[in-house]
Amino acid sequence: MSSSPAPKAPTPPTKAAADSPEVHERVLEGISLVTSLARQMHQHLGASLSVDDLEAIGREGLLDSARTFDRERGIPFLRWASLRIRGAMIDGARSHGSLPRRVYRKLRALEAADRVQEVVAEELAATPPPSPEAADEKLGEALSSMALAMAAAFLSPQTHGLDEIIHPDTESPEEEFAHAELMNRVRAAIAKRPENERTLLERHYFDGVTFEQAAQEIGLSKSWASRLHARAIEAISRELKRTGIKD
Repeated sequence: MSSSPAPKAPTPPTKAAADSPEVHERVLEGISLVTSLARQMHQHLGASLSVDDLEAIGREGLLDSARTFDRERGIPFLRWASLRIRGAMIDGARSHGSLPRRVYRKLRALEAADRVQEVVAEELAATPPPSPEAADEKLGEALSSMALAMAAAFLSPQTHGLDEIIHPDTESPEEEFAHAELMNRVRAAIAKRPENERTLLERHYFDGVTFEQAAQEIGLSKSWASRLHARAIEAISRELKRTGIKD
């Protein structure tokens, strides 16, 4: 009786001949991460993209992250790569075509959380907490900020023309009321922030402008805008907790 063939190993993305040995090593280190993230993303997307499609997109994201990795940031490579790989998959899914509204909202929510997570990781690497208690507190703040960013992205109004590329779904009246109430509280908190923070969040979350476009409008690079975004989201999260909204 013949045995079943062994599973085929994941294929690393095509590498340019000019890539350094360090880049090649990083690609090999991260290839299994691509498979894991592709399966996770497929659970969010359903049949929108296959696991194979997501892996193909993710391998290109891995190669890009291997080439752009900067050890001086203090972030371990796999953490850096995971954000870049998932970001590539989100971009690929968004450009794929028609998506159910809830899937589209999930993509926005994941992207918002990743944006906060990346800034927090850089800050922790640059200034490690002085004690386990301080580390726990910082982690709690980071998780609250990520949760708020996800909620704001998931519940934000639809952008102009979006109904042409997504399929609408429905919510119960109770869900609609709860979501509207939360967003009213978030809007009020955003309105109190300094001008640049307020403009960035309002343009991105409520006016249907991409994060990159909103950053350009206030004259900031995407990197600096991400830091501004994370700082504003953290402050708003604290205020909402003080006024009675919990995670």
